[in-house]
Amino acid sequence: MSTQSVLFDAPGPKAKRRILLLNIVGALIFLGLIAYLIYGLYGAGQLTPEKWNVFATGSVWTNFILPGLIKTLQSAAISIVTSLIFGFIFGMGRLSHNKFLNWISTIVVEFFRAVPVLLMMLFLWIMLANSGWVQPADSPFFAVVIGLTLYNGSVVAELIRSGVHGLPKGQREAGIAIGLTRTQSLSFIEIPQALTAMLPALISQFIVILKDSALGYIINFNELLFMSKLVGTGNSNTFQSLVVAAAIFIILNFALSKLASYVSGRLSSRGIA
Repeated sequence: MSTQSVLFDAPGPKAKRRILLLNIVGALIFLGLIAYLIYGLYGAGQLTPEKWNVFATGSVWTNFILPGLIKTLQSAAISIVTSLIFGFIFGMGRLSHNKFLNWISTIVVEFFRAVPVLLMMLFLWIMLANSGWVQPADSPFFAVVIGLTLYNGSVVAELIRSGVHGLPKGQREAGIAIGLTRTQSLSFIEIPQALTAMLPALISQFIVILKDSALGYIINFNELLFMSKLVGTGNSNTFQSLVVAAAIFIILNFALSKLASYVSGRLSSRGIA
């Protein structure tokens, strides 16, 4: 008998009708809100073709939307790689039996997990712009990448730590039994298995990185949202520009979500996840 059948009774005919009725009422309310929103937008002239025609021109895409999308994907891709490196290093540190390394890694991970990403981006943007380490025009890009790396790398480090602790103790004991050191056991046996098991969670974190790259808009990073806002400002169709940007983000995140579901299903079918 499954846990669900023990904790919850199967709904009877009356309960099923009640659930169906509530679902219908909820769907009608939702559709009503959508219809009211569309009616309001239509009345405000936001659905007229003139507001959308600009997106049928190639220059808007080649000069604004696509360059912004490339910057978004570029910053997200670099941040994903650097977050994995950061997470692996400090995840190993949190698993270390060396008290000093464990203590330092714990402080770093917990600190950057606690600081809001936007606050880190703002701080790094101001610091880099005034330090002379990078060109002022490049400081938003570096601030976004470093901020995403520090926060999401700390999350990855915690995923690695929890993933290793979730493995059966026999894995570690088997590694030690064949003569491996604690570090070798972590590197060659435990962490590879933990990474495989938590791969869906990692991909979900990659989605967070992609979405959080839009926070660079606040510090004038010319990513997708920033460039879309420029289109809206120049053509007096800010709402339409934001809708287009939102649609692109939804498509990208949906694709990554489907990838996460596919990976999770593949791992489950192999008995890994």
